[in-house]
Amino acid sequence: MTDQEFPHQQSAHCETGAAASLLRQTGLSLSEAMVFGIGGGLFFGYVPFVKLNGFPLMTYRCRPGGIFSRLTKSLQCSVKQKKYRDKEQSMVELDAMLEQGGVVGLQTSVFWLPYIPPALRFHFNAHNLIVVAKEGERYLISDPVMPELVWCDREDLLNARFAQGALAPKGRCYTLDTPQITDLRQPALRGIKTVCRDMLAPVPIGGVRGMRFMAKSMRGWQKKYGKRRSLSCLAQLIRMQEEIGTGGAGFRFIYSAFLQEAATLFDEPQFEQLAQRLTLIGDQWREFALQATRCCKGRGEVTFDGLAQIVEKNADDEEQFFRELRQLGRQLERDLKTSKRVVAS
Repeated sequence: MTDQEFPHQQSAHCETGAAASLLRQTGLSLSEAMVFGIGGGLFFGYVPFVKLNGFPLMTYRCRPGGIFSRLTKSLQCSVKQKKYRDKEQSMVELDAMLEQGGVVGLQTSVFWLPYIPPALRFHFNAHNLIVVAKEGERYLISDPVMPELVWCDREDLLNARFAQGALAPKGRCYTLDTPQITDLRQPALRGIKTVCRDMLAPVPIGGVRGMRFMAKSMRGWQKKYGKRRSLSCLAQLIRMQEEIGTGGAGFRFIYSAFLQEAATLFDEPQFEQLAQRLTLIGDQWREFALQATRCCKGRGEVTFDGLAQIVEKNADDEEQFFRELRQLGRQLERDLKTSKRVVAS
C-alpha cells in the first residue's frame, strides 16, 4: 500500500485514532468520537497507592487497550494479534504482512519514535500506530497524533516495539477482520452503559467518588509533601489532565461529540442536550487546569482549597449528568428490544 492509497487522519488520541483507521480499512467508517463512545473510554481515577514519579496516579480514561477491546467485542470484530520474544522474527512477519498489501497496528513506546518532537517524548509504552508500507530499511507510519504520514527507520521502530518497563509492548502487532455488527445502536448503548457504570461506581478511587477523594486529598498535599513537592504534585495533575492522552477536558469534548452523533443515530434530541452540558463540564475542567497552573506559578490568590472546590463542583455536575445519561440509555435499550420483538413477530 502507498501513501496515496491510505487515508491518514490525525486524531486526538492514539488508541481511538488507530482503531478508526483500521476499521476504515475493513469498510466500516466510524469517527474517532464514535469509537471512543462505543469503547466506553471516559473515566476518572485517583489511585494514591500507585505512584507515578513519586506522586499519586490520576487518570481520565479507562486502561490502555480497554477502548480497543470493548469496541471490537461490541462490533464482533475479530482481532488477530501477536507478541514476540524474538525481535527479528517480529520484523520479518511485519514485512510479510505488508508485502501482502495489508496495514498493521503496532503497540510502541513514544520515547523511541524519532519523528515525535523531543519535548513530547516520554516513557509511555502503549502508543498505537499503523504501519502502512516499507521502503528499503524504513517504514511508512500512520501515527494518529501526527498531521501527516511519517517515515521511521527500522532500528528506531524495533526499539519502540521492544521498549522495557510498564506496559512493555513486546513487539505486539494486530490486524482487524470485517466487523459482523454494522448497526451501531446496540454497541453505542453498551458503551454508554459501561461509562455510566464506571463513573457512578461505589468505589472510592473511581468515577465521581474518585474526584471527591482527590479533592479531599488535595487539601492535605501541602502538609503531606511540603510546599515545593505539593506544587510538583499539582503540576503532575495538570500534565495528566492536559498533556497525556488528551486529558480530562479533551476526553469530555470527544464524548460530547459522540453524544451528538448518538442524537442522530437514535433521533433523540436529549443526547444533544446532554452533549451541550458535558461540553460545559469540559470547560470547567479546562478552567481548573488554568487555575492550577496559576497556583504552580504563584500568580493570584489560588489555593489548594479553592482548586479542591472546583473538582468537587465538577464531581457534583458529572454525577447528575451520568445519572441522567444512564436513565436515557436504559429507556432506549428497552425501546430497542421492543422494536426488535415487533420486527421478529
